[in-house]
Amino acid sequence: MRSLAFLLFACLALSGCTSSSGLEEALQVQRPSTEVTSSIGSVPDGPVPPVEVGAAVTRDLAAPREIPSRQAMAVVAPEIETAPQVEPIALVPPEKPSVRTRPFVPGEIYSRRFRDAKPINFGKSSPKQLAVHGVDVSRWQGDIDWARLRTQGANFAYIKATDGGDHLDPMFKKNWRAAGQAGLRRGAYHFFYWCRTAGEQADWFIRNVPKAENALPPVIDVEWNGESRCRKRPSRERVLEKMQVFMDKLERHYGQRPIIYTAPDFYRDNLKGAFLDYPFWLRSVAAHPSKVYPGRKWVFWQYSGSGLSHGVKGQIDLNVFHGSEKTWHNWLATNSG
Repeated sequence: MRSLAFLLFACLALSGCTSSSGLEEALQVQRPSTEVTSSIGSVPDGPVPPVEVGAAVTRDLAAPREIPSRQAMAVVAPEIETAPQVEPIALVPPEKPSVRTRPFVPGEIYSRRFRDAKPINFGKSSPKQLAVHGVDVSRWQGDIDWARLRTQGANFAYIKATDGGDHLDPMFKKNWRAAGQAGLRRGAYHFFYWCRTAGEQADWFIRNVPKAENALPPVIDVEWNGESRCRKRPSRERVLEKMQVFMDKLERHYGQRPIIYTAPDFYRDNLKGAFLDYPFWLRSVAAHPSKVYPGRKWVFWQYSGSGLSHGVKGQIDLNVFHGSEKTWHNWLATNSG
């Protein structure tokens, strides 16, 4: 009987040790989590085979390496943008300097873009065939946008400075300064009065026109002026004498030989065959200078008194240099201040 009870007890004990429920509860404590990145919130319905558990662990370990990399892209980028060293000034292209303050650059010539209220057909001898154009101005042009005028083809400018022995053009100082700031090659001219002594007029011009680096030679404007109170028309000999006194005094002061500006009638009466060693600036608005001033060499040609240009209200005198760009720069090297 005792043996039977022992056997029965042993059998019951053995059956309890081999129960699957007790064994699984012990094993589940050691199993890794069955939750993976792609199935958060879901629980498998049944036991997961060891192989699948291993795969789940592998995906779970890979996920942290993948997700932070995307987060880094979103977080690091703003830090890079706000970091001072990421936006070096040297990498930002500088703004172009204004032509108002840009100094003259040798070789920089603007093409002619002027219009004309009274255009003339000069044929094959058109001033458009020449490379270096410019203007001359006085108070009558009012306020000038010199930077814009330059871009229209005004590579040089002659600016009215003085008349006689006591008149200063009220716009001279402003025009002189602004033309220089816009990078034009600038020069000043004097309107000669026949009722004042040449010495007085030279002193007045020198008093008002500064010596300036790269300035064009000074100009003496000689012509008959029917609107002047000075109605006097001296003899040819007297005209040449007075001009010589004025030009000699300017040449000694500025170190440049003055240029003579004139019109057809005055030239015919006084200057034909005279001052052959002086540069001339000739007014000829209806024909080429070779037809109006036969045999006369010239440096500048005033070909229009009715020019139109951006930067100037109303009409303006248009001029051109006699030569190529290379000739222009060679002439400047020899004759500018």
